[in-house]
Amino acid sequence: MTRHARFKYKDRDALLEKVAELGVDLPYSDEIDILFEPVKIGERQTVNRFVVHPMEGFDADRGGSPGELAFRRYRRYAAGGSGLIWFEATAVVPEGRSNPHQLYIHQENLDAFRRLVEATREAAYGAFGQEQALILILQLTHSGRYSKPSGKAEPIIAHHSEVLDPIHGLSEDYPLISDDALRRLQDRFLEAARLAASAGFDGVDIKACHQYLVSELLASFERRNSTYGGSFENRIRFLTETAEKINHEIEGLFVTSRLNAYDGIEYPYGFGVDKDDGCKEDLTEPKALIQKLIDIGYPVLNVSLGNPYLCPHIGRPFDFPVAGFNPPEEHPLIGVARLIRITGELQKAFPMLPMVGTGYAWLRHFFPNVAAAVVKQGQAALIGQGRGAFAYPDSVRDLLESGRMDPQKVCLACSRCTQLMRDGGRAGCVVRDKEIYGAEYRRARRHSP
Repeated sequence: MTRHARFKYKDRDALLEKVAELGVDLPYSDEIDILFEPVKIGERQTVNRFVVHPMEGFDADRGGSPGELAFRRYRRYAAGGSGLIWFEATAVVPEGRSNPHQLYIHQENLDAFRRLVEATREAAYGAFGQEQALILILQLTHSGRYSKPSGKAEPIIAHHSEVLDPIHGLSEDYPLISDDALRRLQDRFLEAARLAASAGFDGVDIKACHQYLVSELLASFERRNSTYGGSFENRIRFLTETAEKINHEIEGLFVTSRLNAYDGIEYPYGFGVDKDDGCKEDLTEPKALIQKLIDIGYPVLNVSLGNPYLCPHIGRPFDFPVAGFNPPEEHPLIGVARLIRITGELQKAFPMLPMVGTGYAWLRHFFPNVAAAVVKQGQAALIGQGRGAFAYPDSVRDLLESGRMDPQKVCLACSRCTQLMRDGGRAGCVVRDKEIYGAEYRRARRHSP
């Protein structure tokens, strides 16, 4: 067992010395030109390998329309140089919002989403010219057991969990979402996808990670007498049927997912876990699911791990945890290496499906060197930034212009952006964007339970 530690590496050699000491497999390349190569996404092509992950800002109005800070955020991403922007989780039904200020797409606010798409593309053209053709994906979600549409918990669960139910204070007879409600929900995903296509998005993501509703269905081993639980075919049914409907019925729009390959929750409550040891992954079912998604027509896949409400270090290695959590008994470099290793195993199993790697923020300004080595080794085709994009939206542009990232602009893995989300505030980088989010953080902390 290793001890948690904060980032303290002044140069390449110090970082690699620690990597060797820990015995982890963390590749490193001094040459990063490969990150600026294009990647085919179905019939489209990115201008580089950089992806902005779907990081929620929680700055929509009560009706779900993007607010001023959302426009600011996506303009900054576009002008910052990333070739693919994966827009944040957007609810398909009001009761599925994780926050009263989460985005929610519906017919009445279609024009607002259309303006957001146009503003994002225009920001890229203004910074780089008309050749900067972005690929834009809208993540569609139902928050499931993490639904808080009015600001208080209103869980909608797919199965009971001895791990999660006690945390949420749910009794054994708390009702599960019915099969009929799930069938109706498929139609809401389909309608939201139609609206996304009309707004100008290139693709939609059926969010299937982090134990939100679709992700929880994948782990619904204990959901009895249900079309959507028990067997593997039943547990993946909601995702695959919804994806097939979108793919077949909406011309010009591709469908994809951000998919949890490993939940980090013991069997039978987690997906992609070893049945005898929940601390280990078993990628047999994730691989079988990915093959089905390829057969449906997925042109890209975004890989993630863990549950940020239970084991946040698995998906986001950090220096400091959010309130109520302690640092894990593992060095963050082990977490980074786990994310690279699992994504790498999947990418190598399906080399024709471009996959988005994640978990690089803790590496600070060494991130592009590790990312370039990951691509060279065939462990990911695309490189995602989530917290890193919050902190440093113009990192790709800096890399283009100077070949390096500014250590004074990088994410510090302090978890304050996540804390803002938990406290119900508008989320962004408290350290690097403090004029807006510093005051927001202090206000949200004062009013948190």
